[in-house]
Amino acid sequence: MTEPRESTVSEEPPRTLVVVPTFNERDNLRQIVGRLNDVVPYVHVLIVDDNSPDGTGELAEELAVDERVHVLHRTVKAGLGAAYVAGFDWALERGYQVVVEMDADGSHAPEQLPALLEALRSRGAGVVLGSRYVAGGSVVNWPWYRSLLSRGGNIYSKWALGVPINDLTGGFRVYRSAVLRSVNTHTVASQGYCFQVDLAMRAVEAGSSIVEVPITFVERESGESKMSGSIVREALLRVTKWGVRRRVSSLRARLRSLTRGRG
Repeated sequence: MTEPRESTVSEEPPRTLVVVPTFNERDNLRQIVGRLNDVVPYVHVLIVDDNSPDGTGELAEELAVDERVHVLHRTVKAGLGAAYVAGFDWALERGYQVVVEMDADGSHAPEQLPALLEALRSRGAGVVLGSRYVAGGSVVNWPWYRSLLSRGGNIYSKWALGVPINDLTGGFRVYRSAVLRSVNTHTVASQGYCFQVDLAMRAVEAGSSIVEVPITFVERESGESKMSGSIVREALLRVTKWGVRRRVSSLRARLRSLTRGRG
């Protein structure tokens, strides 16, 4: 007698959107979108272009002949944070269940995205962070001072904010839509890499479960880095301010608890 076969019906993947902010990324964009479509063919891509003078927006429109690729044109260069917030809004308005942050410069390998998406599914996370600073993570082609600045900034941010995250500034991330709705992204005033710290901290405060998955970060080969001294100063000042605020709030809560106990 032939044994009955078990059902092989597979679970349909959630509607997933990869948000890719761009400013002067014409040399990198076609390859990144192509690699995404090859590796995770079911995901959609939203290119959020800040009126790039090099023609990135025009190239994005060419790529959008593929129904999986969409374009959001913005009239001014308002910063990474504002571009992501616009992309999040676009995703939530259209019912996407999972939203991904990814750079357009090739530093985030599309081939590593399946591991992040699997961690979201199998580990029940609300947020998955592609982390350079957990076991198995690494950075390629950075000068020593850039690595020192990044590692030192993340160690300081983790200590100052008291959050159990090793890579707070990384920009390769996966969010469930419910998390983005809960953190009120429109009140995130931070720009640059500090936006990533702010959003991660808010997710922790909202009670979201966060998982870090190791990635290999590769410095861009084409175009110019968006890192600047002003971005670093903003991050340092804001993280210090947030850390003081969190510690003061914690101290006040303990004092209130002690007062009630004595009463």
